[in-house]
Amino acid sequence: MHDDFAANLRLLCSYYRSIAEVCRRLDINRPQFNRYLSGRYRPSDSIMRRICDFFGVEVHEILLPHDDFMPLIRQRPRPAEESVEEPDEPHGSLSLPDALLSQGSRGMSRYVGCYYEHYLSMSQPGKVLRTLVCLESREGSTIYQRTERMTSATDQRPYHNRYRGAALFLTDRIFMVDYESLNGHEVTQTILFPSFRSHVSRLTGLKLGVADSSERMPCCVRVVYERLSEPVNPRRALARCGLFELDDPELDPSLVAAIRNDVGADEWHFRARF
Repeated sequence: MHDDFAANLRLLCSYYRSIAEVCRRLDINRPQFNRYLSGRYRPSDSIMRRICDFFGVEVHEILLPHDDFMPLIRQRPRPAEESVEEPDEPHGSLSLPDALLSQGSRGMSRYVGCYYEHYLSMSQPGKVLRTLVCLESREGSTIYQRTERMTSATDQRPYHNRYRGAALFLTDRIFMVDYESLNGHEVTQTILFPSFRSHVSRLTGLKLGVADSSERMPCCVRVVYERLSEPVNPRRALARCGLFELDDPELDPSLVAAIRNDVGADEWHFRARF
């Protein structure tokens, strides 16, 4: 099993520029990581979970026989850039113009932090989806990771979809564009109103994407971002993400009202609301 794990780990690392990059991003020292790559040691449960979360796989998957693991990973196509992508760079494979990134970075610093994103699920009608979004400043730009915590109908163990993107502040609107980082099968766009209060607590706007189902129906929904108080424990915050019923006591009724996708009789377009 250790040999299979080591071979699977080496395969996952091959999608990155170097082992050093992987070690740096995982915050694991190189000699320790080399022991995992050689098959001499297996990580502790906590480090195993950290490795799996980073690569977007489950623990039971990374322990599969290598011959079974290879087709599992290779059937998840990656963008052509991802094998050489440096996700810690400000805009990764989005390749936005430097001038636009520079302009859009002005005014974004007050929005850096972690948020719960809420909207009516595109693939589970009538349910509210809560995801974790973390924005950070990198080299003068604002990048973010959006993480969905989901369960399948046949397996109640949660799995995670991760999206990476860039956020820009342009003429009193926050524009966010991200891509699904494991399979590369979706790009989403979110436009939010900024906050005019001294303390940023809630942001509203619209989100455009596709339903995560065989139908892959393009959808537009109202969205609310709720800022989390610092410091944030990402693991605990993510544990509170997932699908909720509209009347779930976990959800603020005012938030549920804000994400309803009704259209007024005098409205010609589907519009965001403050």
